[in-house]
Formats: sequence, structure tokens, C-alpha cells
Amino acid sequence: MFHENLSHLRRIHHMTQEELSERVGVSRQALAKWESGETVPDLEKCRLLSEVFGVSLDDLANYEPRDNAGLDVPPRGKHLFGVVTVGDKGQIVIPAKARRLFSIQPGDSLVVLGDEAQGIALLKSEDFLRIADMIRSSQEK
Repeated sequence: MFHENLSHLRRIHHMTQEELSERVGVSRQALAKWESGETVPDLEKCRLLSEVFGVSLDDLANYEPRDNAGLDVPPRGKHLFGVVTVGDKGQIVIPAKARRLFSIQPGDSLVVLGDEAQGIALLKSEDFLRIADMIRSSQEK
């Protein structure tokens, strides 16, 4: 996946092989070999590439588009966990990877926020209360 992701990211960022190779300090030929899958860069060059494109090292190396959706490698810190189905009573199952990343455990309370233009967001209730306390404290000052 690395060589496909590298080539795709370079194209969507409208960069030539020459431009990208200059940014990471290698020859255009070395970059061409990375994109063809003939060779792979060392870890330091991978880190530089991930910084240039604003993606995680893991996604640069391992990201696979799901279900031919054609979605690009996500920016660092952004995630696509998959699709969930809403049950008859409005329940959803939060994907395991999301539960692990955000430390969501059975029995946790979540606050559901909504913005008609941007969608729905979930926050752990203790995080929501912490933010509310910070806002209240700043208004009192």
C-alpha cells in the first residue's frame, strides 16, 4: 500500500516527483522507485513524507480505501471508522477501533451534540462537563 499511497498523495497535492524529491532530500529517481514499489524509503524519509502530506506514518504505509469508496488517506488525527447502521430504536454500535482510540467502555455516558449544517458529535459526558466548567470559569473572571 505504501507505494500506492505515496503516488496518490503526491498527485492529489499537485506535486511533481521532482518537487517532492527536493522536499525530502532525495533524487527524483529514488522517489520514482518508491512510487513503483521497487524500493522503500528509510524511516526518516517516511517521517518527512508524512509531514509533507499531513498524514500519519501508519496511514502512509498501511491505509487501504474501504469498499472502493475512493476516499483519500485521511489527514493526521482524522479517522474514518467505517459505516454503522441505526437500529429500530436509534441505537448504533461504535466500531471497536473508535472505542479503543477514545477509551469508550461499556457503561460510559456519551453526550450527543448536533449541528444541522455539520452533523452529529459524541463526547464522553465527563469531557463535556469539564469543557462546560472551563467555559463557566472563564465567564466568571
